[in-house]
Amino acid sequence: MMQVPDSYPRKDQLERIERYDFRGIHQNIRFGTASDRYAGWIGQIYPASYATRTKKRTRKLAGVTYEERTVPIDSVVDYFQHFSVLEIDFTYYRPLVEEDGSPSSNTHVLQRYVDAAPDNARFILKVPNLFFSRRVMRRVEGKSKSVVNDDYLNRDKYLVQFHRPAIELVGDRLKGLLFEQEYQRKAGAPTSDQNVEELDSFFEAVPREVPIHLEIRSPHLLDEPYFDWLETCGLGHVFSHWTWLPPLRKQWRMSGERFTEADGEAMVRLLTPLKMPYAKAYAKTHPFDQVVQSVA
Repeated sequence: MMQVPDSYPRKDQLERIERYDFRGIHQNIRFGTASDRYAGWIGQIYPASYATRTKKRTRKLAGVTYEERTVPIDSVVDYFQHFSVLEIDFTYYRPLVEEDGSPSSNTHVLQRYVDAAPDNARFILKVPNLFFSRRVMRRVEGKSKSVVNDDYLNRDKYLVQFHRPAIELVGDRLKGLLFEQEYQRKAGAPTSDQNVEELDSFFEAVPREVPIHLEIRSPHLLDEPYFDWLETCGLGHVFSHWTWLPPLRKQWRMSGERFTEADGEAMVRLLTPLKMPYAKAYAKTHPFDQVVQSVA
């Protein structure tokens, strides 16, 4: 009789997965999601009682308006009955502290998450694009335009407006910071050496209280000198399955088949299908209440 390898999922593990319980599948792997309050998850992640506690909002993508329904923040208690870690995405759009030193609206929302979450909750925070995007969207003469970001890699503002407040607010439940940089065409981007030099100047003075992971979405910048620099600094590469990035296997080869984060941790983000724009992927999966095979 053939012996089943220990690496195969056990029956009890498979039963838990059928219940959307992804905790404890492997001692060295934590499963979680980017954002969490989808009403489409009611009956899967969230109990039916949340059906009477949803809020509606609209979102426009590629000229199409969608209705989104969300459950309240205290649903995070039920979220952590299924997952081991939660990536907080809304911090990408605004710092925790305004330039005048006052707490931003994001601080109050994040505080509610921290207060509601169980003691064993683990959070990953997405760093505001204000500090890590070369270009940002701004209203110019009544229209939304991409402009040069004057605060790109502004270390002092980053530490005051996000890093230190995040550490203080989330405490030991903060398990990582995610720096995402937008896709840039090769013609208008810095060289690999220039990119590493800029990043090194910024990160050399950023404290390492928690693991830091970089998601650089420009494939031409993911070369050997970049990964060597990551390893030297103990920073992690985010293996991201995203529209214009190479497949994960190729990213692994590009990295020299190594995990560069100081503690040996790695972050994998399964986002959009390759070569599929976000708006198209969103249209295919909205309202996020079932598995859609064409993007799975």
